Amino acid sequence: MSGWRARLGVYTAVALLTWGAIAVMRPIPEKRAGEVLTGVRTPTWLEHVDSLSRGETLSGLLSRGGLSSEEASRALDAASVIDPRRVPAGMRVTLGGHEGSSPSKIVFQLAIDRLLHLTKTDSGWVGREERLPWTTDTLVVRGEIARSLYDAFDDAASSLPPGARAELAWTVADIYEYRLDMSRDLQPGDAFTVLFERELGPRGVVRVGRVLAADYTSGRTTIDAIRYEGSDGKGRYYDATGKSLQAMFLRAPVEFRRISSVFGMRRHPILGVWRAHRGTDYAASSGTPVRSIGDGIVVHAGRMRGYGNVVDVRHANGFVSRYGHLRGFARGVRSGTRVAIGETVGYVGMTGLATAPHLHFEVLVRGVQQNPRTALASTGGAPLASADRPAFDRMRETYLGMLQRASTQLSDSN
Repeated sequence: MSGWRARLGVYTAVALLTWGAIAVMRPIPEKRAGEVLTGVRTPTWLEHVDSLSRGETLSGLLSRGGLSSEEASRALDAASVIDPRRVPAGMRVTLGGHEGSSPSKIVFQLAIDRLLHLTKTDSGWVGREERLPWTTDTLVVRGEIARSLYDAFDDAASSLPPGARAELAWTVADIYEYRLDMSRDLQPGDAFTVLFERELGPRGVVRVGRVLAADYTSGRTTIDAIRYEGSDGKGRYYDATGKSLQAMFLRAPVEFRRISSVFGMRRHPILGVWRAHRGTDYAASSGTPVRSIGDGIVVHAGRMRGYGNVVDVRHANGFVSRYGHLRGFARGVRSGTRVAIGETVGYVGMTGLATAPHLHFEVLVRGVQQNPRTALASTGGAPLASADRPAFDRMRETYLGMLQRASTQLSDSN
């Protein structure tokens, strides 16, 4: 028993000594974020994103972000690539600095893929540009005309943002502008397939790159468009036979717009009687540029009964194109002026017998008004040079094969 009591006494003494040591020991402080073991706290890094308001100066924005007017001036001196007079409202600016201090880093977003970094050093502010990377892939869309080209691309290219869909529709319209008037020639049931490059940029930005190939089918007729880059480095579009899609005349005098009335008989909106409407009306906003459909010489630029302000351009082979109801004429356009295909000759208006802004367009062949749709029909332009045919043929087979395979896959998935 005495041995047990002795051991109990020893255990008790040890426990009391241990408890005493713990009681007097100072606790080890918990290390917090931004602190080191010495107990000195590192200031927190803070960033603030702002944007330039309309009418505001960059100096004002930087001052609002915490820089003195003198420091803001020194920072902008280092931003030599920025023209203060051309800075757009809404430009994104990021200011960074340690808590309790004025900003020591500034990032200007000059474009979607272009940044300017300013960093404050012991010797002053230093600038560095950065280009953000884009990636490119290829997509194929296939659609069918039900109402308009815009609607068809909205349905066919639903994976693209709305702006990119519209851009793709415009690009396709430009490619076919010598073969098709996208405001007039499209019919319900027409189908198209387009192979194009999609560019993916910073923060998920999407834009449409080059259209590599396309086909457009109306009834039993299919018009292929294959992009081929010649020895001059310029990309042009050719049909499957190697003929350029560019022809003598554009099919429309204004870029892709809605047509308000077509060639044939209609009730005149002012005179209130049925009469022959010898041309095509293009509804467009007042001031929209009107372009010459081909190379030629202006033979009339002035007032004409019913037409208001009108320009007549004489082309080869006895063709004359007429542009009526203009608000005004392009600079330098007068009788005797030479104009090139696609050159602006005037601007949409509503002079003469017109109830709303639109362009009245006519084609006269040897003095007789003709239906522009048939008068301007073209089978294509000049063929490729023989030296380019082998490379073009290989590219044609590759691109058309991609269109065919994608079209089959899209059909099977529907």
